[in-house]
Amino acid sequence: LCCVLRFWHICCLHAGDEHSAVVDRIFSGIQPTGTPHLGNYLGAIQNWVRLQEESSSVLYSIMDMHSLTMPKEPSVLRQNILDTTAAILACGIDPKKCFLFRQSLVPEHAELAWILGCITNVPRLLRLPQWKMKCASQNNEGTVGLLTYPVLQAADILLYKSTRVPVGEDQVLHLELAQDIAQHFNKKYGEFFPMPKAILSTTKKIKSLRDPAMKMSKSDSQKLATVNVADSPEEIVLKFRKAVTDFTSEVTYDPESRPGVSNLVSIHAAVTGLSIKEVLQQAAGLDTARYKMVVAESVIQKFAPIRNEIKKLQEDKYHLIKVLEDGAEKAKELAAPIYQEIRRLVGFQ
Repeated sequence: LCCVLRFWHICCLHAGDEHSAVVDRIFSGIQPTGTPHLGNYLGAIQNWVRLQEESSSVLYSIMDMHSLTMPKEPSVLRQNILDTTAAILACGIDPKKCFLFRQSLVPEHAELAWILGCITNVPRLLRLPQWKMKCASQNNEGTVGLLTYPVLQAADILLYKSTRVPVGEDQVLHLELAQDIAQHFNKKYGEFFPMPKAILSTTKKIKSLRDPAMKMSKSDSQKLATVNVADSPEEIVLKFRKAVTDFTSEVTYDPESRPGVSNLVSIHAAVTGLSIKEVLQQAAGLDTARYKMVVAESVIQKFAPIRNEIKKLQEDKYHLIKVLEDGAEKAKELAAPIYQEIRRLVGFQ
């Protein structure tokens, strides 16, 4: 019996090393831009809620370090962190079913990013479209952080030996970079990181209501382009009434030739859980003006309880801070043995 207990104890001590079985672990993050918009909810947060029910090891992070790649006032960032936390809790994220934490409270993220940055090729980063686009938006004076934040993203994922990562279409290239970095590390130091795989959202990418050629974004200069989760019913109605469609009144789904109307159909299907075909059947006989109000009402009904819960949570900022701090402690406990092994592998100890 003593021998059996000793063997069990040794196995427990080494449960986090490279020889242990790979744990199915999901990691994802969201930048603190305040209250999420409709596209964030349908493309990411709604999926997060489902995944926390299906997996026993799930980490969701408020990516405050990533937010510094674009200029931010400290007071605005602090408030955005709390507002984003309130919103995702109100949407159904449960800290009892996942680790919800603030990225900067776990310093191993930044430390691992440095190690991984030292095995990452600069031309590889320069080819990423997000660098080209965001650098152009800063008058081609992009910072080092803006160039290297995809390496930090890789560290976010690999620090926990994550195996699955929910991503949108625009983040697939960044996940591929994380896979490449993991392969380089494994080749240099021995098999250590599992290959993280993408969990792609089944929701069609939600487009701007004012320019259906562009995705919906918080940074859009047109205020009527983006529907926020906490918008009032009046604001939602106004935004959908002003949504760009075309000169054909019939409601059809053809993203290539009728992107504006098709975007409304995609939104309607996503918030109701119906298929595109079922939504079109419901819209039969409606012109686009009336259909806009049908979609607006569906969004209002979907977000009403979430909006009320956000308001309640925002009134207790200390609760929000504690949720993030408690989550960070759990994340650190998970990250510590993995990062210590990385330190040993690279020669720090």
